[in-house]
Amino acid sequence: MREELHIDSGVVPSALRDRPQWVCWRSEQRDDKSTKVPVDAHTGEYASATDAGTWTDVETALKYARDHDSVDGVGFVFTEDDSLVGVDLDDCRDSDTGELSENARAIVEQLDSYTEVSPSGTGVHVIVHGALPEGRNRHGDVELYETARYFTVTGGCLGEQRAIHERTDELAAVHREHVAQETETTADHPPAAVEASVSAASAGNALSDDDLLEKARSAQNGQKFGALWQGDTSGYDSHSEADMALCCLLAFWTGRDQGRVDRLFRESGLLRGKWDEVHYADGATYGERTVERALQVTTDAYDPEHAGEDEDTSDAEGGDATQPSDRSHAYLVERNRLLREQIDRLETDLEDADERIESLRAIVDQLEADLTEREQTIDTLREDAQSRESRGVWGRAKRAFDRDTPE
Repeated sequence: MREELHIDSGVVPSALRDRPQWVCWRSEQRDDKSTKVPVDAHTGEYASATDAGTWTDVETALKYARDHDSVDGVGFVFTEDDSLVGVDLDDCRDSDTGELSENARAIVEQLDSYTEVSPSGTGVHVIVHGALPEGRNRHGDVELYETARYFTVTGGCLGEQRAIHERTDELAAVHREHVAQETETTADHPPAAVEASVSAASAGNALSDDDLLEKARSAQNGQKFGALWQGDTSGYDSHSEADMALCCLLAFWTGRDQGRVDRLFRESGLLRGKWDEVHYADGATYGERTVERALQVTTDAYDPEHAGEDEDTSDAEGGDATQPSDRSHAYLVERNRLLREQIDRLETDLEDADERIESLRAIVDQLEADLTEREQTIDTLREDAQSRESRGVWGRAKRAFDRDTPE
């Protein structure tokens, strides 16, 4: 565990400390991007924010982190069983001066609950008791989570507040002002950190997020895009297929910009806890693999510089790589891949079942053989006992007869 991330468990609020919802984490590079992956403190394998079997208590997590250089810190998992909500404010703090951006300072003051600095020193985590309003939970550098996610915990308290407080009303206000809809500040004059983030993410083309979404909604398949964006999975056989469909559309409109596809997807109604779950042996998450596959099957990309006057409809149709009604090539490729995965899983399950059946049969045969052997042993012992008893009775009778017989 890095020295600067040493944590005294006594500093952590009891609302977190007393719950066995802790994991370790380590930083890994994924597509030239640093990602914090959860680690099971019992096994050292990947943990999951939806599998309580991979969590532990705070002391166990801290001990593992201190004893193993392979992890970088500890984290706390939010679940439906608690009333805790995490507010993640990215790229809002000057790591040298400690100064917060105007938006971040306003949110921290509004929530007035336990707040700490993120591992990078450039972000802030606020933890409160409460409930999130309906709708998306992320916009720009503001993210709100109450289940199926984990927060890194550093113990680097910001301010004097050491307790976690009930803040449902304040959460609703933060959601309304910073997440649910764009305010004048974020729409027309975004903060420098947000503006830089958007610029860096827009390598595929120069469209702003607002223009991109407007063009996607105005295209010939805009109604389908809008439904997916709102979280409607109608017409798809599974939520995963709907995820893939939206990612393919976003891949087209972003110019196949992987980071931007992920960022925009997180603002859609399709986002769920599964997106950040580790699903692969190399530690890749479900969301990472979904975006990667979307880029692989989406060969066309929107180019504003070469689009015609009717670009907002005809070009978008070309980017509709996954609509069920059109049964386009990309959709069929992804559908076939999902079916192959299902078949492979079923075949593996059947093989495992056959092996298990054979193993159980062998156990039953062995038990039957052991039972037969024991029954034979019992019969032998019984016969021996009866024989000894018979000889004993006859001997006593003969001795008695001999005593009674006159000489």
